[in-house]
Amino acid sequence: MDAREYRSILGRFVTGVTVMTVQTADGQRAGVTANSFNTVSLDPPLILWSLALKAPSLTLFRQSDHFGVNILAEHQQDVAMSFARPAEDKFAGVDTLHGDHGMPLISGAMAHLECRVAHRYPGGDHEIIVGEILRMTSSEATPLVFHAGNFAKVA
Repeated sequence: MDAREYRSILGRFVTGVTVMTVQTADGQRAGVTANSFNTVSLDPPLILWSLALKAPSLTLFRQSDHFGVNILAEHQQDVAMSFARPAEDKFAGVDTLHGDHGMPLISGAMAHLECRVAHRYPGGDHEIIVGEILRMTSSEATPLVFHAGNFAKVA
C-alpha cells in the first residue's frame, strides 16, 4: 500500500482537533495534538485516541492512569500547532487549568474531558488508548476542524 496515498485519502476526512494532556505523579507534563479521537461507548462513557510509538511523550502518557482531552475551539489554531511540534515545553505561553485528577486542561477549549485510562492496545505503529470519561465540561464555542492538511471553519 502506498503510504502517501493512504494519508491523502484519510486526510480528506474532516476531524475535530484535540490536545491530549497528562501530568505524572512527579509533575512532568506532556501534551500532543491528536485528531485520532473517537467515541467508543455511551455506557460506560468511553473514548479512544492513538499515539505514535515513536512519540517522545508516550513514556509520560504511560506513567499516568489519567489524561485530559481538550477539544479545541476555532480560535486555538496556534495551540494546536504548539502541541503538534517538537518542543521542550509545549505548555509555554498556554493558559491551563487543573482538572479534578491533576491533569492540565487548556483554557478556552470548546470542551474538556477528564479520563481514566481503561485500556491500552497495540495498533501497528501506534498505541491505542481507551479512556473512561470521569468528568466533562463544555462551552458554546465553535470547534476547530481539520481537513486535507489545513485548519478549516465550520460553515
